Amino acid sequence: MEQQAATETLFQPVQLGRYKLPHRMLMAPLTRSRARQPGNVPSPMNALYYAQRSTAALIVSEATQVSQQGQGYAWTPGIHSLDQVEGWRLVTEAVHKAGGLIFMQLWHVGRISHPSLQPDGMLPVAPSSLKPKGLAFIENESGEGELVPFVTPRALETEEIPYIIKQYVRGARNALEAGVDGIEIHAANGYLLDQFLNSGTNRRTDAYGGSVENRARLLLEVVEAVTRVWGANRVGVRLSPLGTFNDICDQDPEKTFGCVAKKLNEYGLAYLHLVNPAIAELEKGIEPDPRAIRMLDLMRKKFRGTLIITGGFDQGTAENWLKQGRADLIGFGRKFLANPDLPNRFRQHAHLNADDPATYYGGGAIGYIDYLTLAQERGEEPKPHVDERWR
Repeated sequence: MEQQAATETLFQPVQLGRYKLPHRMLMAPLTRSRARQPGNVPSPMNALYYAQRSTAALIVSEATQVSQQGQGYAWTPGIHSLDQVEGWRLVTEAVHKAGGLIFMQLWHVGRISHPSLQPDGMLPVAPSSLKPKGLAFIENESGEGELVPFVTPRALETEEIPYIIKQYVRGARNALEAGVDGIEIHAANGYLLDQFLNSGTNRRTDAYGGSVENRARLLLEVVEAVTRVWGANRVGVRLSPLGTFNDICDQDPEKTFGCVAKKLNEYGLAYLHLVNPAIAELEKGIEPDPRAIRMLDLMRKKFRGTLIITGGFDQGTAENWLKQGRADLIGFGRKFLANPDLPNRFRQHAHLNADDPATYYGGGAIGYIDYLTLAQERGEEPKPHVDERWR
């Protein structure tokens, strides 16, 4: 009885936009760099990967570039070509056949790229011409993954902004054509929309820089444009308040993200998805930074719709945060990566497979579709097999 009570909230149904979800465990977006080449096209192997994890209440796909300009890593899938749409249709059909739901995360990386990934070897674009610290993951001349220094990006002209919005609209329409159940706008983790939001990366003096309202303008224009394609109740937004990934920072994050959450609340979105600012403390099992808790409380207050938090959770902490009302769903990334049947394992309080960081990015089936379910471990179901020629 105690075990059953301990997971009661995690396994209660919840409404998310137009969908009633059977429980509150979301599969978070995970870049895996395994799209078929040439063309960054999803393959049958990718379809199997997602279908294996269809017991998630909702799958949010890996970040998917809305244009070649929006690509920042080798071998990530796009949603801007006909072949990519057909490839994603393989994925959505496999997920739906297995009884799952999948939203596609739409992505433009901005400055977190490299000329070798850009059309005609051009410079990556950004709100301002500021070189990020760190390394880009590219395919070298030998066809292997390689880390190389970022370059100084080109600042977008004001007249180019409508073209950026059109890239998201095209991606949203293509996602609809591919059969996904909704879309998530990636405005987190130091990528283009996050670069506009944060004062540390946005030094513009036009209508897209300066005040919080101006820095939020591009995100809100993208939201308005894609909700005209999908309807607001099938659109989510992801933010990373207090994030530092990809050399991002803000002078007054509570003001910035409180304002953004308040404005997003007005659209009637399916959800707001937060990268947990207390992820490091949760993973270490220590008390979260009060600054992180203040931010989470602020976001909960300003955004009144469905709230998802991802990052650092195990079964116990997920249950506690749900009971405390900090979130409506909890996202799991690496645990879903290594445990395709994660909800079933949590229900049974079974052991979890360990994830292998060496196989996160690139490669074939190993570390991707070969993690076993409990039923496969017991020999009750066949082990996965697929043609893993991905390049």
